[in-house]
Amino acid sequence: MTTNVRAKVQAFGGHLTAMVLPNIGAFIAWGFITALFIPTGWMPNAYFGELVGPMITYLLPLLIGYTGGQIVGDKRGAVAGAIGTMGVIAGAEIPMFVGAMIMGPLSGWVIVQIDKKIEHKIPSGFEMVVNNFSLGIFGMIMCLFAYAIVGPAVTAANLFVKSGIEALVATGFLPLLAIINEPAKVLFLNNAIDQGIYYPLGLQAAAETGKSIFFMVASNPGPGLGMLLAYAKFGQGLSKRSAPSAIIIHFFGGIHELYFPYVLMKPIMIVAMIAGAATGIATFNLLDAGLVAGPSPGSIFSYLALTPKGSFIATIAGVTTATIVSFLVASAILKVSKTEESENEFERSVTDMKEMKAEGAVKATTTQASPEATKIKFVAFACDAGMGSSAMGASTFKKKLVDAGFDVEVKNYAIEKVPSHADVVVTHESLESRAVNATGLPVITIKNFLHDPALDELITTIRQQA
Repeated sequence: MTTNVRAKVQAFGGHLTAMVLPNIGAFIAWGFITALFIPTGWMPNAYFGELVGPMITYLLPLLIGYTGGQIVGDKRGAVAGAIGTMGVIAGAEIPMFVGAMIMGPLSGWVIVQIDKKIEHKIPSGFEMVVNNFSLGIFGMIMCLFAYAIVGPAVTAANLFVKSGIEALVATGFLPLLAIINEPAKVLFLNNAIDQGIYYPLGLQAAAETGKSIFFMVASNPGPGLGMLLAYAKFGQGLSKRSAPSAIIIHFFGGIHELYFPYVLMKPIMIVAMIAGAATGIATFNLLDAGLVAGPSPGSIFSYLALTPKGSFIATIAGVTTATIVSFLVASAILKVSKTEESENEFERSVTDMKEMKAEGAVKATTTQASPEATKIKFVAFACDAGMGSSAMGASTFKKKLVDAGFDVEVKNYAIEKVPSHADVVVTHESLESRAVNATGLPVITIKNFLHDPALDELITTIRQQA
């Protein structure tokens, strides 16, 4: 996969994530209501159980559509996104999450284009009338378009994908999804897979049965835990020393990006991840496991909190078996590896992989103005969604600056949301091309959000500028 293609896919996943993550609280609320009050729930209650259907049919898709429109066109775009989303909701018999992800941004974009056309052409005193009627008219058009075209098309596509995956479930081949999921995840395409494919399918299944295995096929923290345990036991140098802290953040904090560099450093380690993930999926499938909503972040705490009544053994078994298999395979790889790992190998982390996947890419630090050229007062940590690894990296880096006595603003953002007045952007090396294209700012690439020489160099630069 070339750098440009990968960056575009990552950006697509980032847009999906930006629509879903701000509304995760609503998804979890629906999940709890489902787990508690449906007939097979913890506290069956027909009265409160009536909330389950309307929430998944109307509330959740409308929130996604509203957020998608807001991302593109601010408040007017948000309203347009909600109107357009209502069209796909009314035109389908299934929860329209994918339709909302289409109509929200599309409706917002349309109203932005209309606003550009009529800007400076509205007679004085008629601004409110024109703005309201333009939003109403084109919102109506998008709603009708969604109802007649988008809704049926998404329904047909959804049934095709769902039938294919259900066939895998019925034939016992569902673990094969690990062959797709795990390589995609370490290339930072995890959000495109989870939010774009498995979440919509999982929500449909959960609405029917109260739980879904689709929430678990790509988010299981077990494979990453097993590999990190192997590094902690059999690794060398910095990878061995950093693995314990990565274990805590990955398994309990749910930030899976922490284990990606360990795979990219030794690409054959993807075999351990696939083996662990496939084993976990097989165990989940065998024991009829499922979650009531998407675990975001994908920590063990989220898994347990969203496990329905009667499924705790299945959930724990799937995570445990995935951990054990991943640990055994990763340990074997580390033991038989003929290339001894040095300090520099882990510090470079994914350099070799990057050279293969970033052909023709230009280093951001050479194409952009050097951070040293301007006094650094605002550092933006950026990742795909702006809520996982970048949040952790910003928090850790801010603490180091405070301890050193420096007053520098440090915040975390989704890559496409980094403000233009930031002095420098810090992001993972796999996201470099996307960060360069999206921000136009000086970019510092790192391999590990906990321990990276580039961050030490940045602190040194800030100290020299003080």
